[in-house]
Amino acid sequence: MAAPEAVIEIGSTGLRLLVAEFTEDRKRNVLDRSEMPVSLGRDVFTVGTISRETQSQCLHILLRYKEQLSSWGISPENTNVIATSAFREASNKDPVMDKIFSATGFRVKVIDGIEENRLMYLAVTECLQDEKRTFHFEDAVILEVNGGSTEVMLMRKGKMAGAHSLHLGTVRLAPKMRGQSSNLEDIQRYVEEYTINAKGLFESELNIEETKQFIAVGADATLAAINVGKPISTWLWAIERNDFDRFVDEIQTYSTDECVARFKISYNDALTLPVSLLIYKMFIHHSQVESIIVPETNIRDGLIISKTKNPSEELKNEFNEQIIASASNLLRKYHGDEAHAEHVRQNALKLYKCLENEISLDERAKLLLEVASILHDIGNFINMSNHQEHSEYIIRHSEIFGLTRTENIIVATIARYHRGKQQPQDSEQFQILPRSDRMQILKLTAILRIADALDRSHGRVLSDLNVKLKGENLVINTLGIKNLALERFALEEKGELFESVFGYKVILA
Repeated sequence: MAAPEAVIEIGSTGLRLLVAEFTEDRKRNVLDRSEMPVSLGRDVFTVGTISRETQSQCLHILLRYKEQLSSWGISPENTNVIATSAFREASNKDPVMDKIFSATGFRVKVIDGIEENRLMYLAVTECLQDEKRTFHFEDAVILEVNGGSTEVMLMRKGKMAGAHSLHLGTVRLAPKMRGQSSNLEDIQRYVEEYTINAKGLFESELNIEETKQFIAVGADATLAAINVGKPISTWLWAIERNDFDRFVDEIQTYSTDECVARFKISYNDALTLPVSLLIYKMFIHHSQVESIIVPETNIRDGLIISKTKNPSEELKNEFNEQIIASASNLLRKYHGDEAHAEHVRQNALKLYKCLENEISLDERAKLLLEVASILHDIGNFINMSNHQEHSEYIIRHSEIFGLTRTENIIVATIARYHRGKQQPQDSEQFQILPRSDRMQILKLTAILRIADALDRSHGRVLSDLNVKLKGENLVINTLGIKNLALERFALEEKGELFESVFGYKVILA
């Protein structure tokens, strides 16, 4: 059995601790958990900084958590501490992070919305793995409403169609709504405007109106499930849509104090509960679902799953497939040449496999190469001339499920230099990147340039290649195809970086 893992989440409404382990049969075993309310989001979304009072509260709670973890033999350096939307938007987050480290020894990692989506996907997948009711065969929406944001994942026939982090959070909205009206009907209209606008963002990825599976994640959704839902398994609930609607409508009539008394929750959580459930309800009403699935899980579970030493090969492969699906869907959204992209991806994988012993990169690098291969020509949507620059722009400003912001920048940079006379090292922005990132970009860009050159005509003429290293050459055997003038010209044009990085001259035979 793996050693227990600890996660502390610094959220918009509180600090939450989880200590858990996974048994040999991959069942989750929660050993310890705590939650303490803090008005961090109220500070940041109102004035843009974390106040001294809130900083003091956070330090007090973290010192308490440090003692709590010591009883499990877990030190601060072995604790995963993550911070979400409110913390990452605070203008004084860096000095606050430094103060936390000095006082407690905890190193805070600020994660972006896409990383939240990744962790939530892992957590939800783990909850559903033993159940018949999964999202593998139908279109589905996975939604989590938080204090600072709403995380949305769109699944088309089990494949990732899109992932979004919306600036639609309960703490973020509460001040605006208090200034507008306290009338229930007006508040519903206010929230509905947000959800309609958000729904419009998704139309090219998934038609929510035809979606028949809705997965609601989060503490407020779990609260609803406990009160009006039915348990499916230990960590999974189902709520009939009509029951959920009645519960949400009833909640709107409660005062904050009544919510605290009835549901035994903190004042901060009670303050935002009606808004949170309204957001879920409005999204659900854009679909045709009759029952809502509620996994009792969170991103802390997802982080622990991602940290386990032996995650199942099936889960790893499925997760990578969802990243590829997200990239492919982004290309489709911009009307890219999907057949060419797939051909370049396959060429790149063959080259990568041949060079695997010399590349000296981790397995994640191959995935980034695949994503860059799919998206390298996406800039044609804007303009075919210098489309590599437009590709970089689109990728940098898009959300690709499963990629961190750093990985997104790496993919965008690879796409930027897949063609043209300029090379990555010519850029000042490239020079300030960490050395490990620079080497990864150089190696993957060199491979992509060759893979793309082998389909210069976009006609997929070279569909069966044999790639081998022979002496100082990388020999690509085209298995009998004779008219290779266009490909040879493209290789001469694009092969310089490859030869510089790997030391091999590319020979087309």
